[in-house]
Amino acid sequence: MLTLIGLLTICSLVVLLLIGRMSPVLPLIVVPLLGALAAGFGPEAISGFFTDGIGRVTAIATMFVFAITFFGVLQDTGLFRPLIGGMVRLTRGNVIAVTVATAVIGMLAHLDGAGATTFLLTVPALLPLYKQLRMSPYLMLLLLALGAGIFNMLPWAGPLGRASAVTGIEVTELWRPLISIQAIGVVLLITLAALLGWREQRRIAAGRSAGEGVLVETSSDLHEPTAEERELERPRLLWANSALFLAVLVALFSGVLPAGYIFMIGLCLALLVNYPGGKTQMQRIAAHAPAALSMGMIILAAGSMLGILTGTGMLTSIAQDLAQVLPAALVGQMHIVLGLFGLPMELMLSTDAYYFGLLPVTLEVVGGQGVEPASVVYALTIGNIIGTFISPFSPALWLALGLAGLDLGRHIRYSLWWMWGFSLVLFGAAWALGLF
Repeated sequence: MLTLIGLLTICSLVVLLLIGRMSPVLPLIVVPLLGALAAGFGPEAISGFFTDGIGRVTAIATMFVFAITFFGVLQDTGLFRPLIGGMVRLTRGNVIAVTVATAVIGMLAHLDGAGATTFLLTVPALLPLYKQLRMSPYLMLLLLALGAGIFNMLPWAGPLGRASAVTGIEVTELWRPLISIQAIGVVLLITLAALLGWREQRRIAAGRSAGEGVLVETSSDLHEPTAEERELERPRLLWANSALFLAVLVALFSGVLPAGYIFMIGLCLALLVNYPGGKTQMQRIAAHAPAALSMGMIILAAGSMLGILTGTGMLTSIAQDLAQVLPAALVGQMHIVLGLFGLPMELMLSTDAYYFGLLPVTLEVVGGQGVEPASVVYALTIGNIIGTFISPFSPALWLALGLAGLDLGRHIRYSLWWMWGFSLVLFGAAWALGLF
């Protein structure tokens, strides 16, 4: 019964998010609450689930609010305009070059293994370029998500650490055979980026022929700032803002302070340097508050959802029952079957539920058939990890959506089949290399 309620809760949530007819905050809060009540949990238990869930995302929500405001203030100063102009000059308006560069940037930005940092570093810089070239921002998010998924196999990224905790296998030992898979993924992603860039170029050309506008070719064609935007720009402080921007990036990579605190400090310095008047400072904060507050609310709502689904045991119950639905003849191949459908399961299971709920049960079932634990880890990880940033359970994805002003449902519809196909190709490569 708990599994049925959990499946109905998650399916209802995903459907409502996909439809996009209401703010994500509503289904994220109301649907899990109704599920918990239907499962027989009272106010006291639900309060505990809520507290636990909120505690898991408070730091992320804090970081989001101050990060959005920080990057917004730097945008106001005109800091990124020379960068965008340089990128346009470098690519000469070549859409294929932009998509390939996006893929590479996404992988490099995820070297620290933190999805939130990846999107904070890439989306604010790339989004204006995509808008200027009239490229789809959903293509940008797809390429960034794929690149981050490939580098999410790093030992310090999280998934392998969870798998190591479950299996007892040292995390670097798990990672070494995956290096070749990552290398294949890099080549495959660059190739796919070029293909998708060619397709996007044709779409833009078709729109231009239909009178939708002219493709930007040089930096001189970039959108000219309005009078109000010009008033806010600080060209004489370009060096100071650049130094502040780089200092924040270095601090994020080094982990010298919590990310949220880094952005708090960065925002204070940005306001003091560029807009010393108290009234102007409040105006800049107010200008960026709607986006920051809106997504901060969504992240907190997602935390309450995760707390309820985890605390009630719905996620664990679903994971255990999913591992028992295969016919007896396929029991020894359960890890292969689950790996093949690992990416779509990102829409139903959180990372913790996947590795701490589904993985242990799968290990127990196929272990009796002589399957090595490492093989089970590789099948489930490679089949699933590329879809990390398509899941509504990923707070970092909500951050990316907020930074880019995009809709989760449209992102899923745009990216799901490309990401699943990409995942299956990597899965096939791992199978050919004998990892399973």
